[in-house]
Amino acid sequence: MRTIIFPILLGIAGCAVLVSLGIWQVQRLAWKTEILNEIDATITAPPVALPANPTEADDKYRPVTVSGELVGDPVFVLVTPDGLGPGYRYIQALETDSATILVDMGWVPLDQLGRQPMHVRYLDITGNLHWPDDKDDWTPEPDPSGIWFARDVPDMSVALKTDPIMVIARTYDVTRLVSPLQSMPFVPLPLDTSVVKNDHLNYAITWFSLALVWAMMSLFLITRIRAKDA
Repeated sequence: MRTIIFPILLGIAGCAVLVSLGIWQVQRLAWKTEILNEIDATITAPPVALPANPTEADDKYRPVTVSGELVGDPVFVLVTPDGLGPGYRYIQALETDSATILVDMGWVPLDQLGRQPMHVRYLDITGNLHWPDDKDDWTPEPDPSGIWFARDVPDMSVALKTDPIMVIARTYDVTRLVSPLQSMPFVPLPLDTSVVKNDHLNYAITWFSLALVWAMMSLFLITRIRAKDA
């Protein structure tokens, strides 16, 4: 009996640790799901006018409507959205009556680079305020040709001479264009929490599976020891 005490204790301790990790991941799943539901509710709320001084803390994901003229040269952010393939996010300055902001018009194919920027008399856009966190320590610096590798709102606002505010377009009104927007093959990339990873259920299943395997191995070891003692 004495020879199996340690394997029993080891089996119980290992299972306890692995099950506790699984339970923690289940709790994390509930926490993450609640956050994503709150973000979804904010994204899909009725749009409002652009706040006078929006901030990331108070206005991130807020639906807004903005109207103005697309001015200056655009910048292109290299992306590969699911279902679309490689291309660029087309980002340009939008001059409104009260501010000049950044607007992410959506995806355009690779051959869009080099096209003339859009000049329109007036454009009505519905979208969401966002402060993307695309940049990290390994993100290359923007290419002189106008290709960027992340949406860096502070640096883009300096480059395009705008306020550090970005609206991600969801829809736009094309009824008052000087040159037809239809000639620009935009595919809007509106905010959507489906792109946010929520793998906690998979992690929980992994930990619970490891706990089951640990229990089976412990039982096998105990059985072998008892057989040897017999």
